Amino acid sequence: MRPGRNRGWLLRLVIAFGFAQGAVSMARPAVSYRALALGADEGAVGVVAGVYALLPLLAAVPLGRRTDHGRCAPLLPAGVVLISGGCVLSGLAGSLWTMALWSGVMGLGRLCFVIGAQSLVARQSAPHEQDRDFGHFTIGASLGQLVGPVAAGALIGRADMAGGSALALLVAGAGCAVAFTSLWRIEHRDLGPDSRAEHGDRVPVRRILRARGVPAGILVSLSVLSATDILTAYLPVVGEHRGIAPPVVGVLLSVRAAASIACRLVLTPLLRLLGRTVLLTVTCLLAALLCAGIVLPVPVWALGVILALLGFCLGVGQPLSMTTVVRAAPDGARSTALALRLTGNRLGQVAAPAAAGLVAGLAGVAAPFAMLGALLLLSSGVALRSPGEARGGEEAEADRSAPRRSGSGLRRSSDV
Repeated sequence: MRPGRNRGWLLRLVIAFGFAQGAVSMARPAVSYRALALGADEGAVGVVAGVYALLPLLAAVPLGRRTDHGRCAPLLPAGVVLISGGCVLSGLAGSLWTMALWSGVMGLGRLCFVIGAQSLVARQSAPHEQDRDFGHFTIGASLGQLVGPVAAGALIGRADMAGGSALALLVAGAGCAVAFTSLWRIEHRDLGPDSRAEHGDRVPVRRILRARGVPAGILVSLSVLSATDILTAYLPVVGEHRGIAPPVVGVLLSVRAAASIACRLVLTPLLRLLGRTVLLTVTCLLAALLCAGIVLPVPVWALGVILALLGFCLGVGQPLSMTTVVRAAPDGARSTALALRLTGNRLGQVAAPAAAGLVAGLAGVAAPFAMLGALLLLSSGVALRSPGEARGGEEAEADRSAPRRSGSGLRRSSDV
């Protein structure tokens, strides 16, 4: 089966990712509320949120190497097991350090799932389908981010915050296990590793990072994910300071996720209209301004509007940064390049919450969002200076006419 045929695997992957991400999106605010109930201050919440990314930071590149030389599918059930276990054990933990530990296990599980899933999309999608398929794949994440916070808010919004947050974590672990039902025969057996990887060649990390387009894709992805992560971890703290109830905070987070889904549904026409470079630049710039707008003491409905617009802008960065990195990476190292992108994400997830905790302790709880605005503004400038590409239909037509290689079905693209 050649890349581009039979989209059933992609639908099943979106469903599985929706359940896995839903569990993580439910668990992250629940961990924050449980930490607050156990006596943590804003700085400690930032530390617990940062540990979520620490184990993935160490494991990303080895897992990417393994996927370049092997199959993608085994990482998916492993990720589900680790996410479920991390959620359940976080709910049972009775101290901040044990919560941080199991939060790290949860993050490692998500890393396993995402590396396997992204490599699967890259390997089983034809070149001209990658923007669309990565966009559809990330809809699974947005669906999880839509449902997870609402479910967490409903369970936590009780008199006993410690008990409610523990229950939310246990439910999240059970919900993630449902992802197993969509993982059967998800990888095409005739699409193995890249041809160079099969012969044992290992492209040096330095060469991958020097490939034109890879650093820009990594920075944009880091900025967008850091914004999403700190929104998830720190909007509950903002709600506590402004008197916004946990169920309302859950709805606000879901509004952002719904806007990201809407963005990804119209991603293809937006690409045809603007092109990848302009679209990334404009959305990062607008997201920077909107992140800074969260610091304003606006009413809840206005905060919802800001988060909806912010979600739409943030919805662009993840799928397009995946395509940018995949097309810029050397042959035989695409999974490793995606893993390096995820390493950048995890660096952001370690550093951003820790920095957010520091600035929140020094300058107030709204300060992390101003910090995010500055990071997104930097990404906007990097996206503007990144290599150009053929626009929309021209690019698709060029991809359709290009010869395809057996194996991964991907070609080296010099236009990104």
